[in-house]
Amino acid sequence: MAGITDYPLRSIVREFGAGLTVSEMVSSQALVHDNLRSLTMIRTAKEESPLAVQIFGSDPGTMSRAAKIAESLGATIVDINMGCPQHKVVKSGAGADLMRNELLAARLIEGVVKAISIPVSVKIRLGWDHRSINASRIAKVAQDSGASLVTVHARTRSQMFSGKADWSAIREIKNAVSIPVIANGDIQGPKDARLCLEVSGADGIMIGRGVLGRPWIFEQILYFLKTGNDKGAPGIEDQYGVAKRHLEYLIDFYGLSRGLLLSKRHLAYYSRGLRGSAVFREALNYTKTANELKRLLICLYETQGPWRPIPNPGDSSTITGS
Repeated sequence: MAGITDYPLRSIVREFGAGLTVSEMVSSQALVHDNLRSLTMIRTAKEESPLAVQIFGSDPGTMSRAAKIAESLGATIVDINMGCPQHKVVKSGAGADLMRNELLAARLIEGVVKAISIPVSVKIRLGWDHRSINASRIAKVAQDSGASLVTVHARTRSQMFSGKADWSAIREIKNAVSIPVIANGDIQGPKDARLCLEVSGADGIMIGRGVLGRPWIFEQILYFLKTGNDKGAPGIEDQYGVAKRHLEYLIDFYGLSRGLLLSKRHLAYYSRGLRGSAVFREALNYTKTANELKRLLICLYETQGPWRPIPNPGDSSTITGS
């Protein structure tokens, strides 16, 4: 979810009832060296409580210093990423690679816990591969090292994001520790959420890719768990309003040029399943101004049903760069 779970998206999902949001994964090395992009990724922490700032790295000292920075910027929780499967992360000994070094993982978690006064959580996978499933042991290591919560993506590192998340495997992890365990992976709707909770025995769920283009999924899940009834997706006019608001949040946060560039990725997700979505996504590549993008968005949603939004063109400055 790098480049996705930024402040604008987190603001949108909060509107739909997300109880806790998590920052983009931030390099501990970048934070301690005052990298501007990394600091920008978490500079809104004081405005977002509760917000978990997720950091990654393999050096206990650097991770502890990064955690202190996150706390000073207003983080409610520091989340240690030990689940990222990407090669550029694991090759440095960080992310899911830490699950293969339990002693280092323990030192790293303990160091972060001692360095800050706010809770520490840990994000893990089931193991490196199916021959080395050790999530229960790692969760116990995290608990013994002072972590307050563990989130489990129910796949191994070798699976990346392929196959099906094994929610049933989380139950063993839940039984191994007394701290809360959160289930993650393949939760795409209300029925998935309920089944995941039933099968895993987890204390809660975390949603990642399931939110893309559908930030209202949180509202749907909460309603379903409370009433047993399917709330359904918002009407097309409301969906348009959310997509338009997301675009405006991105421009406000990043500025016109970068905001428009980043918005194209999100708007492509919003278009999935709508009539004319393929044409819309192709046309996104050629829009250069806020006016063009907003008109294109109106065209997409007008084709879905009998309504006509009132255009609000806003800034029409041309995007610079590629």
